[in-house]
Amino acid sequence: MAGRTGAAVAHTHETLKLLRRVRDRIDREYTRPLDLDTLARYVHMSSGHLSRQFKRAYGESPYQYLMTRRVERAMTLLRRGDLSVTEVSVAVGSVSLGTFTTRFTELVGVSPGVYRWQADATAGIPPCVARRIMRPVRNREEGGPPPTVGSPT
Repeated sequence: MAGRTGAAVAHTHETLKLLRRVRDRIDREYTRPLDLDTLARYVHMSSGHLSRQFKRAYGESPYQYLMTRRVERAMTLLRRGDLSVTEVSVAVGSVSLGTFTTRFTELVGVSPGVYRWQADATAGIPPCVARRIMRPVRNREEGGPPPTVGSPT
């Protein structure tokens, strides 16, 4: 942090502590309705400032981070196979099945229903192989179509 004053470094450190508090709250309360204004009030920031600083620190907005947490939990619930996609959407705190499905598909590369079907198809496959097949890839960053069960990778 060459060229920064002690006050600037302390401010950055304090901001990071506040951002961690927001991230930790999202991790704990992802099933509850959380909006940017509520999170901003929690750390005494404006919603715009929180959003900019959070994205700078973590690479995604607080809303994107919340949806990522929800999708990760949904993946676990879908692999269990005992809940419908709608029940999973509600269980992870999503109020809109359409928004949940869209975000899930963006992050994972397949719809929740297809993911659940693929999870059923991987029963009996060693967990390390199943994780590789089923892991989320944000916005298909690896390129190409998502891997499917029974196809060469």
